[in-house]
Amino acid sequence: MMGSDATRRRRRDEMRKNRITTLPPRPISASLLRVFCAIELPAEVRARAAEYIARLREAVPDVRANWERTEKIHITLKFIGEIESERIEALSFAASRAAQAVRSFAIALEGTGAFPPSGSPRILWLGINDASGSLARLQSCLEVECASAGFAREERAFHPHLTLARIRAPQGARGLASLHGKADFAPIGFAVTDLVIMCSEPGQEGSHYTEISRHRSKTEVSE
Repeated sequence: MMGSDATRRRRRDEMRKNRITTLPPRPISASLLRVFCAIELPAEVRARAAEYIARLREAVPDVRANWERTEKIHITLKFIGEIESERIEALSFAASRAAQAVRSFAIALEGTGAFPPSGSPRILWLGINDASGSLARLQSCLEVECASAGFAREERAFHPHLTLARIRAPQGARGLASLHGKADFAPIGFAVTDLVIMCSEPGQEGSHYTEISRHRSKTEVSE
């Protein structure tokens, strides 16, 4: 029992030191949580992306696509998938260690594109300019820490981006992707200070995201 108490005390001390902010328990209907690790965007950056989405939708109104809602726009660092709620603590500690391995840094939304790059496009995205390489380092540290905690590694290469739309039908898709690729989206930069674990839950108007925990990186911003 004494060993167990000491372990719990060490975990509480580590949470305080690394500033893990965990929300109170929420009523979840299922025992499995669908979670991912992400970078949240400042309100002004989300607003810029939302304005751009509105222009695209107005220009090509007949294309069938699911457009991202402003409050859901984020940069995914690692998709975990469905896990038992009991594993959230281990994931939070892994995210905290990864966040503390890098200093706060600056990135920018810059460039437009679609997935796949050839054939019928399915996803429209905005690119990320990671000039310092810090976003890539954070993602790499997160993969290492998550693997150490027993979570599967992502085998695909990391290509950071901001998803704007998922195209549901091929009619008009190429025209929309072409317009998007030629669009003049002015780059906008912002500081990254936190890594966030999010839970995705289904709703009547599509999925919605709830923050599970937030993990602060070192405070000095690298340009």
